[in-house]
Amino acid sequence: MQNINVLVEGKRVVKIAPSEILTNPDRVIDATGLFLAPGLVDPQVHFREPGMEYKEDIESGSRAAVKGGFTAVISMPNTSPIADHAAIVAKMWQRSQQIGLCKVYPTAAVTVGLKGESLTDFASLKAAGAIALTDDGRGVQRDDLFLQALAKAKVVDLPVLDHSEDEALSAGGAIHKGEVSARYKVKGIDADSEAVHVERGCEFSATTGGHYHVLHVSTARSIQAVRKAKAAGHRVTAEVSPHHLLLCDEDIPLRAGGDLDANWKMNPPLRSKQDRDACKAALLDGTIDAIATDHAPHAPDEKRLPIEEAPFGIIGLETAFPLIYTHFVKNGTLPLARCVDLMSKQAGGLFGLRCGRIAEGSLADLVLFNLDQPFVVDESFFASKSKNSPFVGYELFGRTKMTMMEGSIVFESQEYQR
Repeated sequence: MQNINVLVEGKRVVKIAPSEILTNPDRVIDATGLFLAPGLVDPQVHFREPGMEYKEDIESGSRAAVKGGFTAVISMPNTSPIADHAAIVAKMWQRSQQIGLCKVYPTAAVTVGLKGESLTDFASLKAAGAIALTDDGRGVQRDDLFLQALAKAKVVDLPVLDHSEDEALSAGGAIHKGEVSARYKVKGIDADSEAVHVERGCEFSATTGGHYHVLHVSTARSIQAVRKAKAAGHRVTAEVSPHHLLLCDEDIPLRAGGDLDANWKMNPPLRSKQDRDACKAALLDGTIDAIATDHAPHAPDEKRLPIEEAPFGIIGLETAFPLIYTHFVKNGTLPLARCVDLMSKQAGGLFGLRCGRIAEGSLADLVLFNLDQPFVVDESFFASKSKNSPFVGYELFGRTKMTMMEGSIVFESQEYQR
């Protein structure tokens, strides 16, 4: 890493130089010893607004994002009401602009009401600001409808983000179907419930030419389907979440009462060691296009329920970069530049966003990380309204010190505040 000086004026980077830039700046930030990166982009978050603001809202979600170094996020449509018509999509984008902390790009539902029965109006949703289409939270069950969706989405040039889940194989499950689910007599979710839909999506992408994107991939069989489709030149991309890279079903701890901790419950669930290792291999060999948090906040009382009854989902914005840096970059497994690309340029590129580079003339979406000083994650660390993370207690490196979005400082740790 080299020492550089960066001059920001208005919303843009106007000068980058190895020596002092002669000017009269309003403020000088001494970032000696820190790592300057482009603002990160998260391809999958749930900010719960409108309708479930007690879990999270666009403002609190944005605060969590910028504390994690993210200057742009892609928000899922499973709100209440559902973002299946133009007015809701437009309102979500307008709300994020009013808050002004980070860019919250909306997606829109593939099917009306996420019911999987009829397609939404893709063209009007795109005109309202949707940058992708997804029924995230549910898989589109009808093959004929999903084939139509990919064909129609190609016409309006939007990717289809697939929550890959065959509900006939997963219905009623709480954790991965395997030895752990059998040991604790918890109904399991078959790994094939994801894989069969990923294979379907890859096939339909080949048929239609549509851009098929696999959300939160988690199984070895799914990854093999993606790898094969990419090799054949089809428009197939995939993301992976930190928890599926670092954890497996055997890691789920017991609570004081002896039942499994629901803060480790997400969908897709933590899979087997073999699936986790396949996700790691796919990250390293280039099969994976982006890292996504699938930030899914829930209230504490909801996560205190038995694991069979608790909602799916964990938070992840504040811990994503530190987890990947600590467990992949710091030990030499993944180059730092590759880590940043997976969490910025490549993540944004899935949606046609120009981002992920610090250059003269580019928007000043910037983040400073401390790569050398360890910190321990506790519940007070989170800016999110929710605290449902399996990574509480972890010692990590790569804490955010400052985040700038379009030239404005939107997060600043205490030691940098005036």
